[in-house]
Amino acid sequence: MPALRIVPLLFATLFAVQALAADAPRRKSGLWEVKTQMAGMPGQGPMQMCVDQASDNLMQQRAQEKVNCPVMETTRGAGKITIHAVCKHDGMTSTSDSVITGDFDSAYRNDMVVRYDPPQHGMKEMKMVQEARWLGPCKSGQKPGDVSTPGMQKFNMQEMMNDPQMREMMKRQPK
Repeated sequence: MPALRIVPLLFATLFAVQALAADAPRRKSGLWEVKTQMAGMPGQGPMQMCVDQASDNLMQQRAQEKVNCPVMETTRGAGKITIHAVCKHDGMTSTSDSVITGDFDSAYRNDMVVRYDPPQHGMKEMKMVQEARWLGPCKSGQKPGDVSTPGMQKFNMQEMMNDPQMREMMKRQPK
């Protein structure tokens, strides 16, 4: 299974779940280090993201364009948000359960399980753990939306999500 083919759907689901959860807190503006581990996939090292409210809002808005989630249940507890979502896209249903802990000012952790029906690229279920911590203000020369990952060229998520060609490519992403 080409891992890169499932990643856009995974992130669309992840962002949609977080975006549609009206009670989800917003991340503090600045530089965040995000470590993501998906079961069965090699780790790629920590990603760094320069975020502000506008860049976070844009990513969530674009995710909402791609995924329709008729079921969205959010429960808040002490230092914890639990999200259950059922999303539909092109004949596929993803059911996700996410537990997000932390304060979104200094750190948070997202434990998520997504079940696909029908299975996507032979995958019935995907487990992901995302750990993030705030590093401080964005570095000199960085702008909101800038993302850097080990071994990959730096890109700007905000510009990428606004690029008409990228938006069309994500819409046509094989399921």
